[in-house]
Order: sequence, then C-alpha cells, then structure tokens
Amino acid sequence: MAAQCVTKVELTISCTNLLDKDVGSKSDPLCVLLQNTSGQQWYEVVDRTERVKNSLNPKFAKKFLVDYYFELVQKLKFGIYDIDNKTFDLSDDDFLGEFDCTLGQIVSSRTLTKPLVLKNGRPAGRGSITITAEEVKDNRVVILEVEARKLDNKDFFGKSDPYLEFHKQTGDGNWVMVHRTEVIKNNLNPVWRPFKISLNSLCYSDMDKSIKVECYDYDSDGSHDLIGSFQTTMSKLKEASRSSPVEFECINEKKRQKKKNYKNSGIVSVKHCEIIVECTFLDYIMGGCQLNFTVGIDFTGSNGDPRSPDSLHYLSPNGVNEYLTAIWSVGMVIQDYDTDKMFPAFGFGAQIPPSFQVSHEFPINFNPSNPFCNGIQGIVDAYRACLPQVKLYGPTNFSPIINHVARFAAAATQQQTASQYFILLIITDGVITDLDQTRTAIVNASKLPMSIIIVGVGGADFDAMEFLDGDNGVLRSSSGEPAVRDIVQFVPFRKFQNSPKEALAQCVLAEVPQQVVNYFSTYKLQPPKNPAA
Repeated sequence: MAAQCVTKVELTISCTNLLDKDVGSKSDPLCVLLQNTSGQQWYEVVDRTERVKNSLNPKFAKKFLVDYYFELVQKLKFGIYDIDNKTFDLSDDDFLGEFDCTLGQIVSSRTLTKPLVLKNGRPAGRGSITITAEEVKDNRVVILEVEARKLDNKDFFGKSDPYLEFHKQTGDGNWVMVHRTEVIKNNLNPVWRPFKISLNSLCYSDMDKSIKVECYDYDSDGSHDLIGSFQTTMSKLKEASRSSPVEFECINEKKRQKKKNYKNSGIVSVKHCEIIVECTFLDYIMGGCQLNFTVGIDFTGSNGDPRSPDSLHYLSPNGVNEYLTAIWSVGMVIQDYDTDKMFPAFGFGAQIPPSFQVSHEFPINFNPSNPFCNGIQGIVDAYRACLPQVKLYGPTNFSPIINHVARFAAAATQQQTASQYFILLIITDGVITDLDQTRTAIVNASKLPMSIIIVGVGGADFDAMEFLDGDNGVLRSSSGEPAVRDIVQFVPFRKFQNSPKEALAQCVLAEVPQQVVNYFSTYKLQPPKNPAA
C-alpha cells in the first residue's frame, strides 16, 4: 500500500547566538535540510535556504516545503553553515551546528526551539534553532443544495429518474467529473440531498473557472440519457440564497437543433451555496490535540509457552518477537503526538499473581493505580518483565480493554474541544471469544474520540477480525445498532513478515488522520488553540 501524502508543510527557520567564524565580521549562515528515509545515511534531498550576510541571529526568508505523512517517522536534520565562497559543496564551509528531529515532533509542537549541536554531540556555543510549521492548504468546502423542475420526460413508462453530474475544466480544456448526486426515481421536479465538496475539487479554488453541470435520466442498463446541461462559475453560484435561488436553464443541444420552438429541458435551481472552512488533521494536531496511545496484549494459552521457541511470546536471542515488533512499529509513530510519552499497557487472558485469577485487563507493570509505561521502551521493558510472572490462560476477551479505553475517551468528551483522541492497539493471536460483547463495545466506542488497531500475530484464521473492520459494510452490535463510523483497522502481521519494519505502521495508521477529522467535525469540535493564530 503506497503511503498517502496527507498534506504539505512549510517550515520557517531562524537561529540565535550562532558561532562566529568570521574574522572582522559576523558569520554568513545558511540552513540545509537533510532527510533520512531508510535509517541509513543522511542525504540532502529537500532544500537549502538563502545565505544571510553578517548575522548571528538570522531569520531565513526561504521556506522548506515538505510532504507530511502521519504514518511514517520522517527524520529531518537541519544543518547551519557559514558560507564564505561560491561553491555549492558545503564541505569547505564552516559548520555552525545542527539539530535533528522528526517532522511529527515539529508539527505537534508547531514551533520548536532547540540548541544546536556540533558533530561530536557537544553544544554549538549558545546557538539555537527555531522551526515553525504551517500547513499549506486550501481547506474551504462548498455546501450545495440543488433542485430542478419541469425536466423533460425521457421514460416511456413512468417519469425520468434524474441525477446531476458536476465537472471542472482542466488546464488542457478537458472536463473531469468531480461530483455525482444520488438518483431520484420517477420525478420531474427532484430535490437532491445537500452535498459537500472541496472548493479545490469543484473549481481548483478559482471563483471564475467554468463549472459544467449535466442532468441525466438514469437507466439501470447504464445507457443514461442526457436531459440537458449548463455552465456556471462559483462566483455565480454563491449568489444563491433560499429567498432568491440562482436558476439555470437546462439545455439539450441536440434537441435545440431539431426543434424550432425549443426553450429548455427544465430548470435547475441552486437554493443554497455556502463556503465553509473545515479543519484538517494538522489543524487539530497543531491546535493542541493529543493522541493518547494504549496497548492491549493477548496472553492467552493458544500463544504457546513463552519458554518454548515456537511460542508467539518467545523472545528470540536478540530479545524480540512479533508482539514487540508491532508495539515498536506503531508506537514509534504515535509517540511524537503525545507530550508526556506515558503509555498505559494492559494484558488480557492470563492468570496473574498473587492469586492467579484470570484477568482481561491487567496492567503489565502490575500497578493498577498507575498502569503507565515511560515511552515505547517502557512498554517493552514492562512486557519482558511481566512474561515470566503470568500464566497464559483464556478465553480471548477484547471487550474489557476496549471498554476501559472508552471510559477515558468518554471522560475527554466533557472538555467540549478537540483536545484528546485515543488510539488502542490490540495485538492478538487469534479468535475472539466474546464476539458479541466486542461488537457492542466497538459500536459504543464509535461515538467516542477513539480508534482501534488490531494486529493479528501467528498463523490463525482471522476471519472474525476482518468482520470487525467495517470496510465491507457497517458493523452492528448484537442488538442491531450500527456503528456511527468505522474505527477498527485489522491487519495480519504475517502480511509484513518480509517487509521493512515501517510497513506495518504505514498500513495500520494510514486511516487514522481521516478518523480523527471525521470524529471532531461530526461533533463540531474545534482545536483547543486556534491553529491559525
């Protein structure tokens, strides 16, 4: 699955107190941006700023434009050099310090100020760098309400079944369809449902660019008949109001040429056209929304005895297994979006000390009042320490951990802003026992600011899991209530056994930005800090 570029981010750079390498005048700094994709070597791929003359506190005018992917860890290095010659090569210029971080760290703090360091890791004097991120976007959306009257009847039996298609014109003059309404059966005076489309999709955000609207009569065999069409622009459409709609004659050219007294094939009436601004994923992140990460680990007996090499919980000589690989892969991405880096981690399906009762939501650090682990490494350490102390048992119940996180997500909704979103990673080896309770827990959680990622390890049959991932139809609770949105993403680990370690996170996290936006926009919640400020 190719990563989807969520958006482009513009980075503005300034520095203070740079080292002074020039005798008789001040340094002439520039900043280069290097990117590290595969974890191997750094290479200059992005860009460099202009050189600022005679300044130890430069504000660079040239900005860096970077593609932003939520589901990747994007490592960046900013290098500052004092340029004293005309060559492009930097190896003959004085090095003034560098700073490296991830793009996730920059966008989650919006403005980041950090000390510069030398190649040996020591401070570069009192030099510091400030990086400010801004999303490059047009997040305007058009809401349209359209109806028609007196459309031509194209059907021999009954009346036409009309629908509309909206097209925009590309640079080379071709028309591309950008929206199709629903079909309204057997009606020459249809009222279509209001719909939303981004201004960029509708007309490249250009108010005077032509928009072509075609009205068709739907036929089930695919031979839809053109009733008529017209052209307009956004400037014209946005004059529409309920008291004075903007109206267009639907013209059918063929018919007009044949019939002498042809007037039109009906009237299309736009009775509401509004441009609104919608928040993007980065608006929420830069506006102070925290992503809270919780892990649920399957300690049921079907995993096999952790001391035996064929167990899914067996730690290989270098200390890893599929459970830990999944935690690392997903956790490394999410940790940048959580300021305190304290992550609760729970186990289920084991008998736990001291009484060895079976538990379906025990903190793997065995501290119920403080189940938090410090960083992703803290989860890994707690898991390794917990394994020899528990007895793997059963059954495989998911609902207790889902309901546990849902309680925190429900508490966060009291804040009335888009301040927190919860991501639960469940890693399991198999078939769910409490399927009905889990379905109900997921349907309830779909109304809350949370998403669930399930990674299936081992070779089991994961059909029931696929069923929870609502991609092929809506998940319903045992009582028949539908999920209000799809919040579960399931992947079998075996699909990624021979892939680079980032591939798993890419696949399971790609849908998260859209899930975050859908939740907050449905409930009309704004970011706690206005990101535009």
